[in-house]
Amino acid sequence: MQNHYDVIIIGTGAGGGTLAHKLAPSGKKILLLERGDFVPREKDNWESRAVNVEGKYNTKEIWHDKDGKPLHPHTNYYVGGNTKFYGAALFRFRERDFGELRHYDGISPAWPISYQELEPYYTEAEQMYHVHGTRGEDPTDPWASAPYPHPAVSHEPRMQHLSEDFARQGCKPFHVPLGILLKEKDPRSQCIRCATCDGYPCLINAKSDAHTCAVEPALEYPNVTLLTNAKVVKLETNATGREISKVCVECDGSYEVYSANIVVVSAGAINSAALLLKSANDKHPNGLANASDVVGRHYMGHVNSVMLAVSKCPNPTVFQKTLALNDFYFGAPEWDFPMGHISFVGKLDGVALSAGAPAIAPGFTLDLMAKHSLDFWLTSEDLPDPNNRVTLDRSGNIVLSYTPNNVEPHKRLQAKLQSLMKQQTKCEMHGHDCHQGLFARNLFLAERIPLAGVAHQNGTIRFGDDPKTSALDRNCKAHDVDNLYVVDGSFFCSSAAVNPALTIMANALRVGDHLLERL
Repeated sequence: MQNHYDVIIIGTGAGGGTLAHKLAPSGKKILLLERGDFVPREKDNWESRAVNVEGKYNTKEIWHDKDGKPLHPHTNYYVGGNTKFYGAALFRFRERDFGELRHYDGISPAWPISYQELEPYYTEAEQMYHVHGTRGEDPTDPWASAPYPHPAVSHEPRMQHLSEDFARQGCKPFHVPLGILLKEKDPRSQCIRCATCDGYPCLINAKSDAHTCAVEPALEYPNVTLLTNAKVVKLETNATGREISKVCVECDGSYEVYSANIVVVSAGAINSAALLLKSANDKHPNGLANASDVVGRHYMGHVNSVMLAVSKCPNPTVFQKTLALNDFYFGAPEWDFPMGHISFVGKLDGVALSAGAPAIAPGFTLDLMAKHSLDFWLTSEDLPDPNNRVTLDRSGNIVLSYTPNNVEPHKRLQAKLQSLMKQQTKCEMHGHDCHQGLFARNLFLAERIPLAGVAHQNGTIRFGDDPKTSALDRNCKAHDVDNLYVVDGSFFCSSAAVNPALTIMANALRVGDHLLERL
C-alpha cells in the first residue's frame, strides 16, 4: 500500500521532531506530518513590530474561553513547532518534581516514572540540543550523569553585577541552561548573541530548535519523509477500535488518507487533545483513547508573569537571558510551599512594550523605559484541575476553559523579587542606587501572562499506570489503542515550575527507545 508507513508522527516540535531524529537511523519508513510550513527566512524574523505587535507568525485561528469569548492563541504552526519561537531555556525538572508535592492550593501528583528513569534521556537531549550550562551552580538542580556539553553563556556586565548582588544577599544565582549554537570568542560562531532570540525565529538557524537540531538531520535519511501544510483532521480505528487504521489529512486543499503500524500524536497539548476528541467513534464515544474521561482535562500552562524593574541606571544588555534564581523554588524559611522560578525574558524594546503598554508617567517614553528596565520572567507551578480542560464546540472548534490556581505563591515570588531588588548595591557604572526608581518610588510593573499565552501547555492526555485515571501508559501508549502514542507535553501529570521543553524532548527520546524495540 503506497500510503502505508512503519511510523507516522503528527507534529514536528519538541516531541515529534525529537522522536523523528531518534527513529531515523532505524531504516523504518517514517512519515512526518506538519500542518504548517517552514518559517520563511526574511527580515521580519528579527523585526520587533512584526513579531511582538502584529503577531505575524502566530496562528490566525480563533479559539474560545470558558465564557465563549474569542481567544487569539499565541501559538505557531511551523516545522519545529513552538521551539522556533522559544527562548531555548532548557531546564531539567527537579528530582522532587517527579514525586508528590504539597502546594499552597493542593497536591501536585507523582509521575509513574522517576527522575532516575528519565535522567539518561535528559543527558542525551542536552547533547542533541547543544545546551550550555554549569552543573552545581543551582542548588535545586538534580544530579546528572554528565556535564553540560558546552560551557555556560557568560553574563554581560549589567547581568554580572546583578548576579553578584543576588549572591551578596545570600542567594544562589546561576547561569540559565541555554540551547544555542554559540562559541564565545570565536568570530566564526553561528550564534551572534543578538537581542532577537526569545520569541523570535532565528534568521541564521543558530537556535537549538526542533527544526534545526532534529527534523533537518532526520531528513538526511532516505526513509524519512516530511509533508508540510498537512493538517491531520481525524484518526479512524479498525472495527475492533483497538488500532488506528487511517490518518485523515487535509493537504494543500486535497484530502488524503495514510496508515501506519505506529501512529504518534505530537501536535501540542491543546491540539493533540482536540484531535483525539474529534476522532470519537462507536468504540470510543467520548473521543479516542478516552475511556478514562481524562482526555482534554488537567490542562496546565503555568502561572507566568513578566516583571519589569525600572531603575536609574540603564541596562545596555543585548542578550539578557543568562541569569536565574531558584532559591524560592521549593519555598522559603517563612513559607513552606513552593513558589517557583525567576529568570529573564529576552531584552524588551519600546516596540515590544507597546504591545501591552502599562500605564506610565507622562512624557516617559516606552523606549526610555526599555533602556532602563530589567525584564524578569517568573514561573510558578499550576496544579492539574480536571475542570481546566480542552473541549470542542458544536462546530469542532477549540474551547480552552481555565481558572487559575496556586496564584498566592506567585504573588509571594513577585514580592520576594521586589525585596531583593530594593536591596541592590550602588551601580558600579554610575555610582548611585541602581534600583531606586526613576520616580520617587521604585517602579515594578508586573504583567500576568494571559490565557492566550499557551507556550508551556501540558497535561491534557496524562500518562499513568491506572487506565481508570490516565489515558496513556508509562511508555506514552494509549491504554485503549494498541498503536497510538503521544509525545508532546500532553503526557505530563504535573507542570513543575520550569520550561517544559527539555522534559518533552527527553521523554520523546525515552519513548523512541521503546518504539525501536517494538518495531
